[in-house]
Amino acid sequence: MVLEKIKSILSEQFDVEEDSITIDTNIINDLGADSMDIVDLLMSIEDEFEIEIPDEEIENVKTVGEVVRDIESRLR
Repeated sequence: MVLEKIKSILSEQFDVEEDSITIDTNIINDLGADSMDIVDLLMSIEDEFEIEIPDEEIENVKTVGEVVRDIESRLR
């Protein structure tokens, strides 16, 4: 469920097909995200999952899988 929501957010934000996004997709290298994109992504994730993620923590996250694991740990 978390993965599917993240794929949907990324697909919309970066105008790519959801099917092309995997847990190994690197948000910066594969999707071309810059610092503003990361901020937008962070806000979208926080809104979607009703959680707060400190900015410094999202900077350490590189792949879709890492984002999913971080969110899942916050939802427990």
